[in-house]
Amino acid sequence: MATLEVTSLSTKGQIVIPRGIREKLGLEPGTKLIVIQEGDSILLKPITLPQKEQFKKLISLGDKVRRKLGLKEDDIEKAIETVRKGKNENSH
Repeated sequence: MATLEVTSLSTKGQIVIPRGIREKLGLEPGTKLIVIQEGDSILLKPITLPQKEQFKKLISLGDKVRRKLGLKEDDIEKAIETVRKGKNENSH
């Protein structure tokens, strides 16, 4: 069931998520949220870390793809470094 609350935008562009919703979702200070805008709607979604088993499955899948493509770990590290350099250059 949906919960309906009202909040306001501050002069700094900040909003307060009402206490009831924070408690219901277990949101703590410092929780990171994804902000999605579609049309005139805004969706805030908490970023959650995968559970340990989910993370192991992701790593395993990545390893399978790496082996299938014939990539070495060094190739992956170089690709990550290239992407990070591109992001740093675009952020200036």
